[in-house]
Amino acid sequence: MKKQSLSLSTLLAIGGWAFFSLNSYANLNLPEFVQPNQNLTAQGVLPIAQSIAQRAADYNDFRPRALLDWHPKKRMMLISTRTTGTTQQLHLISKPKGEMLQLTDFSDPVRVAQFEPKNGNYIVFEKDDGGSEANQVYRLDLGEGKPIITQLTDPKEKHGTGPWNNRGNLIIINSTQLDKTATSGSRAEVSTELSLLDPLQPQAARKLISLPGGGWGDYSWSPDDRSIVAVNAKSINDTEVWIIDVASGKMRQVLPNPNGKSDQPIRFSNPHFSKDGKSLLITSDQAGEFQQLGSIRLDNLKTVIWSKHIPWDLSDVEVAHRGKQLATRVNRDGLSELHLFDSQSGKELRVPAMPKGAVGHPIWRKTEDELGFSLNSAQSPGELMSMNVRTGEVTHWTVPHPSRIDTGQFPAAEIIRWNSFDQRSISGLIARPPKDKFSGPRPVLISIHGGPEAQATIGFLGRNNYLLNELGITLIQPNVRGSAGFGKTFLKLDNGILREDSVKDIGALLDWIATQPDLDPKRVMVAGGSYGGYMSLAVSTQYADRIVGAIDVVGISHFSTFLENTESYRRDLRRVEYGDERVPEMRAFMDKIAPLNNAQKITKPLFVIQGKNDPRVPVTEAEQMVEKVKKNNIPVWYLVADNEGHGFARKPNADFMFFSQIRFMEEYLLK
Repeated sequence: MKKQSLSLSTLLAIGGWAFFSLNSYANLNLPEFVQPNQNLTAQGVLPIAQSIAQRAADYNDFRPRALLDWHPKKRMMLISTRTTGTTQQLHLISKPKGEMLQLTDFSDPVRVAQFEPKNGNYIVFEKDDGGSEANQVYRLDLGEGKPIITQLTDPKEKHGTGPWNNRGNLIIINSTQLDKTATSGSRAEVSTELSLLDPLQPQAARKLISLPGGGWGDYSWSPDDRSIVAVNAKSINDTEVWIIDVASGKMRQVLPNPNGKSDQPIRFSNPHFSKDGKSLLITSDQAGEFQQLGSIRLDNLKTVIWSKHIPWDLSDVEVAHRGKQLATRVNRDGLSELHLFDSQSGKELRVPAMPKGAVGHPIWRKTEDELGFSLNSAQSPGELMSMNVRTGEVTHWTVPHPSRIDTGQFPAAEIIRWNSFDQRSISGLIARPPKDKFSGPRPVLISIHGGPEAQATIGFLGRNNYLLNELGITLIQPNVRGSAGFGKTFLKLDNGILREDSVKDIGALLDWIATQPDLDPKRVMVAGGSYGGYMSLAVSTQYADRIVGAIDVVGISHFSTFLENTESYRRDLRRVEYGDERVPEMRAFMDKIAPLNNAQKITKPLFVIQGKNDPRVPVTEAEQMVEKVKKNNIPVWYLVADNEGHGFARKPNADFMFFSQIRFMEEYLLK
């Protein structure tokens, strides 16, 4: 059989578009096609030529690095990246641009870890199984020979690590029950158990307190280790700050003022005790639209805002170990910038000159003067650096993974704005293919972020560079209403019964595309993951005549069924955003707008991608949508991974997903 002579009609004859499975032709001895691995099931997906995998291979091997911690005594970084395996794992770098020593080798990624803070003799890290997000905590002993790994937590629950105390002998563990281990299959009441753990004596862990709900986090110790500050997130807009007495387990609310009244919810985050323990250094939106950095005295709750001059959200508050200065990040219209403050006076300090790019989470060395961080840009997936804030010297700790592609030629995204149905200005990022290679109006992929409180930010586009540079597709990443980074009012504009207003923002974007001479309004595809998957489905039902197809990755097909089946520790937080399905009026609204209930309006090809172990958006959301749309007599592609959760973390799965997406675009967007 010649490659050119294969008839798709022959392959599709038995099952039709909706039922043809790649797994069925995997046994046909067709080496010219990419085969799915044993963990993938693909239905309806057209055969993928090996040439696609070959052309895209170099775009599939970018390796970002993430800084996790500094060694307490040595100038050594603990990082997460991928070297030999298929997922991100723990590595050590003992000197700038030195060899990366791999410490773990699991099939699941390891992205969270801390050194034991006294001598760095061992590492405490988190890991889940198959994308379940039911993280367990482990101890990795460092020494001669192969590292020894010991599990420290009960697998029947989900666990996370907080910070070490100042003495360096106890670490905070927060634990939450799982529906899959509940006798009834769900939890009527959700709680978060806070414990103090000596990783060398896990059997002696002490339960500190049981906290109501599943939104607890942002823990920090007082200087004398007698108290812990914690944030209870009721929603992304509404939080409380509590202080817990370590000896007795008693707790008291400090923010918002329990004796006062507030006209609207306030979001507090990133709390840290001041060096004298009398104040909290914290970010909040109580004085305006954005998260501002300030200090709040604990005795009278007097607040002083330090960052009034910065009209953007601040994230991260990392106080140097000696308590003299702190590092934070400013989200300036989607670009993450490093800012420094004096942690006692609140005065902003000068940041030495540094390379251009988006700054990742900063972490101080105990030397006080050296700050580590990652930096990514349009041309780099993320490398690790450190800065001596006293001398201004910037040191590169990692070098890019060798590539046959000149990433220096990758285009940078630009900000675009358009007016929506209510004349509100909506923004997004646009990345255009090279003009010297592609001429005429270009096809467009609208890629919508999840959350919905996430944000399309300026940085590395990863695999999407293939779409720009090899296929000539223009990429638009909109920040519809409800996105973070544009103030708390904008963040709430899609809540509850306002849900479809964000879909209308995409309708207005389609209008804008039609006015651009370099874009082809007749060749537009929409894609998105998680909440972005819902948006893709909703656009498919409301604007089917203006798109050529849609890609839904781990997306919500009906908010009622999603809320009923998502893990219960997430449910109440999501009800604040999407509405409470138990309220008859809200359920009726959800029924009305659900893509599942409007599936008959989908008239363009649909590609649904799902992880079977997803605890956030259960696989049933994908299954019910696929079955419903099959009846429309249009192409429906479905790819599901048995060993993935809320997204594909394993490189072989992610590669095949990307190849199949390319094939989908070639078939329906580029023709």
